[in-house]
Amino acid sequence: MRGVTRVGLGTKWPRMAILPIVCIPDPILRETSTPVETFDAELKTLIADMFETMYAAPGIGLAAVQVGVPKRLLVIDLQEEEDAEGKPVKDPRVFINPEVLEESDSFVPYKEGCLSIPDQYADVMRPDRIKARWQDAEGDWHEGEIEGLLAVCLQHEIDHLNGVLFIDHLSRLKREMLLKKLAKGRKDGTITM
Repeated sequence: MRGVTRVGLGTKWPRMAILPIVCIPDPILRETSTPVETFDAELKTLIADMFETMYAAPGIGLAAVQVGVPKRLLVIDLQEEEDAEGKPVKDPRVFINPEVLEESDSFVPYKEGCLSIPDQYADVMRPDRIKARWQDAEGDWHEGEIEGLLAVCLQHEIDHLNGVLFIDHLSRLKREMLLKKLAKGRKDGTITM
């Protein structure tokens, strides 16, 4: 993916912690996140904690608002490749103050899920290619064309920064069915949050 920042989680990153993930119906998930303005050690700690949280969940994307920090920051690691032992190869990417500049005219369905809406999945139609702009952990700006699963994941996480959940892209009937299934799972203990 041309122009996408990859983040190494080596010695320059602080020690990581697993953060609690905010789940619906928490109202913070409907807030519009504010821009990140300070690129400091505290931000790098948050980024490292978000990666640790996402990997532990497990997930492939996480917005800061999902850990209770309504800032325009998200992390993604699709972990699409496997090493010789069959374990996913980590390829962490961070997007700060991201924005979609252009979308393709072609839309594709992807089965989406969300760490803030556990164990619920639905097909969502999204553009399969986008042009995006974002900052990295140092505050440097990047711009690039992104396609496929990374484009879908980035759009999903940017939605979080705008107070939008993947279920908002569903028909009213599908959304209500999914929420009823979630409520039933919470009640009978098959879905924990």
